[in-house]
Amino acid sequence: MARVADKPIFGRDFRILAELRAEDAGVLLKSRRTVGAYYLAGYAVECALKACIAKQQRKFQYPPKRPIVEKMYRHDLGDLVDLAGLKSQLDKDLAANRDFAANWNTVKDWTAESRYATSGLNAQQLYNAVTEPQNGVLPWIKLRW
Repeated sequence: MARVADKPIFGRDFRILAELRAEDAGVLLKSRRTVGAYYLAGYAVECALKACIAKQQRKFQYPPKRPIVEKMYRHDLGDLVDLAGLKSQLDKDLAANRDFAANWNTVKDWTAESRYATSGLNAQQLYNAVTEPQNGVLPWIKLRW
């Protein structure tokens, strides 16, 4: 369980954060603030995956072992998919759905380091891959949180 200012963050908090960050990315895109939009669109996916991880934890469960916690605090979407227990389902859905696979291939390359970028990011493409209602990565995760 993550903490912010001594307040624990639960799965519902991560779900809310995922929704908010996706909305923020859309607002920034409309304002042509593409670098921020790119970062927040990817961060929405990270928060959604952390909601799936939090769902697996019991309220008073002893914290997981250190390597697991360290992976949770990295911003690697592949690691988070594994920790969320979604790797097998992701592989099946990538093989079965070409459009979803294209969206995942766009999203999987997002990194938190993009917050330091000043240009060169395709925010619209990432935002679409994250939020597209039928085959977007965020709707796919929402089915599992």
